Amino acid sequence: MERKRVELPLDELEPDGSFSGYASLFGTVDLSSDRVERGAFARSLAERGVGGIRMLYQHDPNEPIGAWTTIREDERGLFVRGKLAQGVKRAREVLDLMRSGALDGLSIGFRTVKARKEATGGIRRILEADLWEISVVTFPMLPGARVSQVKGFGAREALPTIREFERWLTRDAGLTRGDARRVITRGFASLTRERDAAQNDPSALARKIRKAATLFQ
Repeated sequence: MERKRVELPLDELEPDGSFSGYASLFGTVDLSSDRVERGAFARSLAERGVGGIRMLYQHDPNEPIGAWTTIREDERGLFVRGKLAQGVKRAREVLDLMRSGALDGLSIGFRTVKARKEATGGIRRILEADLWEISVVTFPMLPGARVSQVKGFGAREALPTIREFERWLTRDAGLTRGDARRVITRGFASLTRERDAAQNDPSALARKIRKAATLFQ
């Protein structure tokens, strides 16, 4: 069993204990001179499914802390979304550590099925990997990939950066990129105040933003 870790910055905190990010980045050389190639997890995901891949703490099989709800490959890497188990003490501790910035890593546990070593540079290209588990960990092996969204039990969400806000507007609020940019350039300051009016209800905030976008045109 091999392990590859990535760092994950925490962007948002909301009330249901779920988070998302990238557990592996394609085409990026890690600290052990390995590079996972796109498609490496395809067969494993098809055979195991999301339910067959565990969420652990620090790769300890005795410490499951939740369940993954989404695991998929995209152009960037291995995207994951999961939910910490609110009834598990360790999961609550992990969330507190995430919120404080003390814990921000993901790591995959896998068996290499097919790999090829480059003649120059000594880089090992992992072409196929049998994925067993994905852990929340302390120290990363691959510094470039990070958690993009975290939702904490009962926590107030932090205000996003402009780039994060644009991504949320297009992905979750359903705006076009043009509308999202209009919202940001002409109404971002006033919309941040709407967060409190929405009382941490993402759907209510999304409705307010969509309505505001039409007014900005």
